[in-house]
Amino acid sequence: MTVLAEIPNELTGPSVWTGQEMRERRDDWIVDLTPEDIADLEQAARHYLSLRQDIGEITKVDFPLKRFDQHLAELRNKLINGIGFEVIRGLPVQGYTQEMAATIFCGVGAHLGTARSQNAQGHILGHVRDIGADANDPNTRIYQTHERQTFHTDSADIVGLLCLREAKEGGDSLLVSAETIYNRMRAECPELLELLFDPIATDRRGEIPEGMEPFMTIPPFSWHDGKLTVFYQRQYIDSAQRFSDAMRLTPAHVETLDRFDALANDPDLCLTMRLQPGDMQFVYNHAQLHDRTGFVDWPDPAQRRHLLRLWLSPEGDRELPEVFKQRYGTIEVGQRGGIITQGTRLHAPLD
Repeated sequence: MTVLAEIPNELTGPSVWTGQEMRERRDDWIVDLTPEDIADLEQAARHYLSLRQDIGEITKVDFPLKRFDQHLAELRNKLINGIGFEVIRGLPVQGYTQEMAATIFCGVGAHLGTARSQNAQGHILGHVRDIGADANDPNTRIYQTHERQTFHTDSADIVGLLCLREAKEGGDSLLVSAETIYNRMRAECPELLELLFDPIATDRRGEIPEGMEPFMTIPPFSWHDGKLTVFYQRQYIDSAQRFSDAMRLTPAHVETLDRFDALANDPDLCLTMRLQPGDMQFVYNHAQLHDRTGFVDWPDPAQRRHLLRLWLSPEGDRELPEVFKQRYGTIEVGQRGGIITQGTRLHAPLD
């Protein structure tokens, strides 16, 4: 019996959407902050800053909200059980210090879940910007370049972005529903879809936990506990072929991955948005893939594109299959995700 025999022919639910639909449903995923919301976030940030602790140690209790916590509880449910993404718009970051902006962002994140390390240095607050890294280097993290990314998932349950400054040109954010891609492939090419459940290797890009291989064998699609979970980064799948122990990609696998990418980039299926300064975007990694177009930055370093990033693990999330221990170490709900290597100390660098 094949794995597809265990899965419905068509997946349904709020996380099965198309970009065409979402362009007409902007009120479902764009939330404009009110002056009262902003005041609430600012007072909570001032409280935390008065404690003089590292922002990486922020907790829900230490970021006390008087009204906006209700929306964040609804957002957590929307991410896990609903459409899977939201943009909170209107935070006046131009008037904040970087410390203030980061405190608000990390405080919001603490109400959604626990923050996870994003690299071997233990950074729970990531900085998404072009640092001139070589996109062709197999150990480069693509978000540190200005090149086009490909549709992918991050190594956490939820990924959050706060836009501080946008690029001169480009740098658009794109989202697509993994379940919508599944439905298309199930209808059009089930023999290819089946191969996405194979243990295809994904490169760790040099960030290797103790005792682990330099690549992971988590399938792009997993069916577990009645849910489809996606794990995907085509660039890292391709670069994992440099390891002789990695499963070889057959021509059929390559055709499958190409079809997956073509559907992810179909303008009818994917949703494109331009994040504005002050936008906070949250995306549920297990049901959505995200991407970013290439960009041209400003010549002045003080004006260049800069986003802050969080990886979060919420309570009440889905169970994941055992194979995700290769990536997360533990698959305990609320305490999983991130990149942990020997000697990692969690902290939140402001620069």
